[in-house]
Amino acid sequence: MKILLTGGAGFIGSHTCVELVSAGHEPVIVDNLYNASPKVLERLKVITGREIPFYEADVSDEKAMNAIFEKERFDAVIHFAANSQVGESMVNPLKYYDNNLGGTRTMLQSMIEHGVKYIVFSSTAATYGEPERVPILETDPTHPTNCYGETKRVMERMMCWTAAATGLRYAALRYFNACGAHPDGSLGEAHFPETHLIPLVLQVANGQRSEISVFGSDYPTPDGTCIRDYVHVCDLAQAHILALEYLLRGGESTAFNLGSGQGFSVREVIEEARRVTGHAIPAAEKARRSGDPARLVASSEKAQSTLGWRPRYSALSTILQTAWNWHRSHPMGF
Repeated sequence: MKILLTGGAGFIGSHTCVELVSAGHEPVIVDNLYNASPKVLERLKVITGREIPFYEADVSDEKAMNAIFEKERFDAVIHFAANSQVGESMVNPLKYYDNNLGGTRTMLQSMIEHGVKYIVFSSTAATYGEPERVPILETDPTHPTNCYGETKRVMERMMCWTAAATGLRYAALRYFNACGAHPDGSLGEAHFPETHLIPLVLQVANGQRSEISVFGSDYPTPDGTCIRDYVHVCDLAQAHILALEYLLRGGESTAFNLGSGQGFSVREVIEEARRVTGHAIPAAEKARRSGDPARLVASSEKAQSTLGWRPRYSALSTILQTAWNWHRSHPMGF
């Protein structure tokens, strides 16, 4: 199948591209390269043995998207393109409403006009906000505590109503904390600026930062720091293919949590990174960040039972080792 990957040059999108090629599909990437490097395309060619078709375009550009849909005749879409920095979303919320919602609306319109019926969508655990219980189920309330999570929640509702009106079918994949890197160390995470904990911790080990900031040490958790569920990017990539296959089999539109089912605190991640890297990694306590829930841990039972998803890289040590292999050999990204 020919599959459009919006934001396909990004961290999760590029790893999904590799998995799609391995599964015999034809990915086509559309990305504005706002937070991705064109060198990713070179890396993908080396890994997959083929040149991946690429369009430098913004999903909010209706004319460009319609032209791409007209030319390529896609069978399905996997939609990654969105702004995703929690902190930025709290100080510049209109940017997130404009890009995340506006871009999704334009892309859905292009799908409808060109008869594309299937979409797998990159959602987030941030839709839940401060959970009422852990592990979190897909049926639990969604009350985001930051604007990023709110835009993703509205994107899900946009797809729900569009599906009801048009027959489109979607799978919303609510990622917990995406991390790790390709096992061969040739593809990994490179955000500018970087905001994710594991890359920031490894930048300290690489000598690129003097210390790692721990935002909040007074949360209602065993060691006072936030607890998160970390899921390897290659496992996430595989879940996208399984979700697409589910829709093609006639599966109903729905959401799936994607996580390991285990929670690790910020302090635990730092300590394990010290063990994996052999570096001291100094840490400094700072004030809490706005919009950070204390604990987010997934129940991925639905994805496992419905999609047959089985995470292969769920151990924190494995996640950190693959990430370290990437960051150690690519300290400046691509």
